[in-house]
Amino acid sequence: MAALEAPATHSPELEARLSAVETRLVALGNALRARDPAGIDLHAAELHRALASAVSQFSDAAKSGPLPPALRHRLATASGQVAAQRESLARATAALDRAIDVLLPGDSLPLYSAVGSADRGMFKSGVISA
Repeated sequence: MAALEAPATHSPELEARLSAVETRLVALGNALRARDPAGIDLHAAELHRALASAVSQFSDAAKSGPLPPALRHRLATASGQVAAQRESLARATAALDRAIDVLLPGDSLPLYSAVGSADRGMFKSGVISA
């Protein structure tokens, strides 16, 4: 019976760590929707710290016995939200990369020649040809 009671003594600590993760996820989601680069950086770093702390706490608690089902469910939900945000960022990055490729193609003619202006065959040996 003591093994079953051990997770209950960890529940307030686990609850606090999981609540911190959930709060950081909401804040990061809001920053992503607002397209706030500074907020994204800040909340992503805070989420990373909260996740590391929660994983450590949950790992320690799991050694004492089974975790409370409600907390396991919330942790799984938070994990799914992290994965969804990661996927959303990957898609946005891919779309941005495609847009940059269209605007600045890498395989086309160079935009500037060694003499600084667009080189369209006008200069040969420093003389303008007609």
